[in-house]
Amino acid sequence: MDHAAHNKIVSFIWSIADDCLRDVFVRGKYRDVILPMFVLRRLDCLLEPTKQAVREEVQDQRENFKLTELDAGGLREVTGYVFYNTSEWTLKTLLGNPSQLEANMDAYLNGFSDNVKEIIENFDLRTQVRKMIAADVLFDVIEKYVAEDINLTPHDKRGPDGRVQPGLSNLGMGYVFEELIRKFNEENNEEAGEHFTPREVIKLMTHLLFDPVKDNLPPVLTVYDPACGSGGMLTEAQNFIVDPDGGIKSSADVYIYGKEVNPETFAICKSDMMIKGNNPENIKLGSTLATNDFSSMTFDFMLSNPPYGKSWKTDLKFIKDGKDVLDPRFKIDLAGYDGKVETCDATPRSSDGQLLFLMEMVDKMRKLKDSPAGSRIASVHNGSSLFTGDAGGGESNIRRHLIENDMVEAIIQLPNNLFYNTGITTYIWIVTNHKPAHRQGRVQLINASEMYTKRRKNLGEKNCDLADEHIEAITDLYMSLANDGVAKVFDNADFGYHKVTVERPLRKMAQFTPERIATLRFTTGLQEIMGWVWDRYGEDVYTDLKTHREAIEDYIEREEITLTPKNHKALLDPKTWITQREIMDEAARLMANIGQEVSDDFNLFTATVDADLKSHKVKLAAAQKNQILNAVSWRDETAKKIIKKRHKLAGDKLKDLLTKLNATPETLPDHGYWPTETPGEYIAYESDSELRDSENVPLKDDIHAYFLREVRPHVEDAWLDIASVKIGYEISFNRYFYQHKPLRDLNEVARDILELEKETDGLLKRLVSLTEVEA
Repeated sequence: MDHAAHNKIVSFIWSIADDCLRDVFVRGKYRDVILPMFVLRRLDCLLEPTKQAVREEVQDQRENFKLTELDAGGLREVTGYVFYNTSEWTLKTLLGNPSQLEANMDAYLNGFSDNVKEIIENFDLRTQVRKMIAADVLFDVIEKYVAEDINLTPHDKRGPDGRVQPGLSNLGMGYVFEELIRKFNEENNEEAGEHFTPREVIKLMTHLLFDPVKDNLPPVLTVYDPACGSGGMLTEAQNFIVDPDGGIKSSADVYIYGKEVNPETFAICKSDMMIKGNNPENIKLGSTLATNDFSSMTFDFMLSNPPYGKSWKTDLKFIKDGKDVLDPRFKIDLAGYDGKVETCDATPRSSDGQLLFLMEMVDKMRKLKDSPAGSRIASVHNGSSLFTGDAGGGESNIRRHLIENDMVEAIIQLPNNLFYNTGITTYIWIVTNHKPAHRQGRVQLINASEMYTKRRKNLGEKNCDLADEHIEAITDLYMSLANDGVAKVFDNADFGYHKVTVERPLRKMAQFTPERIATLRFTTGLQEIMGWVWDRYGEDVYTDLKTHREAIEDYIEREEITLTPKNHKALLDPKTWITQREIMDEAARLMANIGQEVSDDFNLFTATVDADLKSHKVKLAAAQKNQILNAVSWRDETAKKIIKKRHKLAGDKLKDLLTKLNATPETLPDHGYWPTETPGEYIAYESDSELRDSENVPLKDDIHAYFLREVRPHVEDAWLDIASVKIGYEISFNRYFYQHKPLRDLNEVARDILELEKETDGLLKRLVSLTEVEA
């Protein structure tokens, strides 16, 4: 490519904004005019040689074939492109009648084929045209674009100075267009990161994506980006494949596909596809997550920089109905700890949907039975994709699905402050469903966080670049599967863990006292507001609560007390108060019979209460009895353990339990079954939710062995809840690449402090002396 000629065109078009738009548009909005007008001029140049033939075809269709609706196929055949314009105007001829410029411009835009009209609509070009007409600058802008100083046609021609201006190929036009997009994005960097990935990052991604298979590319291949923005990744990938200047010089036919949710960036991307001769219909507008536009397709290569830290709540209704996942893209089959395979949720929390885009690409991988080479993915993410989400959650399930199916080849940590609108750490994931033999069962992590050159001038948050030597070094580490220093190789299982709940027995003291019984006047969850009502209105709550309803409502509103509709109704219902008084009275009767001795055996205390209730033929609902017991008891580590159940375990019953727990009779206490002196009898204790904890046991470690080694020595009465085990996956670069920095020597620190004191002392003396002089 003739980059000198291209750069000249870029500079000329860049100057149009300052020459014509300075007092009409704010600087950040120049792009809204320059880019669509640049697209129009390029299309205008391509259509100009067949303008007369198109007009004749239109006349022929209307007069000879009597068509009321033009045959688009015939018109495309005349132009030789996938677009056309049926109006009598070109941008040059529009200048011949300045007084009718607005009407003629409108007719010119209306004459385009539907695919160009879609671009015009999403650029909102008609609004920009109206602004330029109102400011009387449309003529000047068009005049600049059709000037003889630049050549936007595909053919060589002589300029005003007599020199030959080389024709602009589709590839060259794409370069110019992308360079303009880049310059505008950098100028407007506060929003550029939403859809603009630095070119050097894309270059690294293309090397990582294509270099391993560059000698075995199919003759026809497809590339897809589910969050394509302005199309930078797609066009860079296409250029890398076919461009002889630094690419892999493949003769493969490349078809690119993408989807973008933002109308303006969609228009930019679709324009770029049209300009380069790609099929613009392969670029879709809309949310990738909400609709599966490419559901029937699979792709050879996919790359993307999806939005991270961005909510997908607006798409939620299309993906999930409550807890049920509706979209098959986000369902995966995973085996539980017991080996049973279940369909699991593969959706992250609704505040961050970046992993959904990765699952979209995984869904579009070529099936190995149909395409033995499979598919390759390069995707940029922030750190949350590596470790956010607990075992069994959506994020962890996605990581588990990818790693257990041996899809993750490598993850590369990039330097901070590499992107335009964020300084956070980012990572490139390389994913494939056809790993080479030497990578199978392993994942390579590359810490490239220190590989960068500082910029002289920041572009928003971007203060550093990846130089070519850094891209080459990272690519070499990846290609060689380096396993030393900044690159390390791990087994897939190294990232997995079992999350298991560790229980401890509940221990409670109990004692009937008037103070504890008094709390039963109020129902659980409403103690505070019921206490206020009781203090204010006393016995009226049983007989005349309706009278005070308005005052109570006012108090609730004034104090901004939040109540559920159920609790709100209960508070204002005399039956609630009467029921609680009856419970309180029954507790007082129990206290009179049982006494006020403190009991450290809650099992015995409960049995005594039950015996008294039975002997007096008092029937309490389970919830009411529990309310009394909870009111007069409290946790105490010196109390006896509360027995939940006594189990009779022998024969097949014991054998089944041991199989289920993968235990032996000797290890049953580690699973919550303690033998008693009675043969075949085991006690299970009530667990204390406040003491409940969990342990993440490395996947390669045995859960029981880990428990005996790491937990039991510290907590003798703990046990494992094997039924709770969930499998999770997370990747921690900090853990794997942490380098300890020893603390400074204390003597050195002391010397520095003394030096600072000397400096400060001298400064204070000078300040004091200056103050005295002024006084």
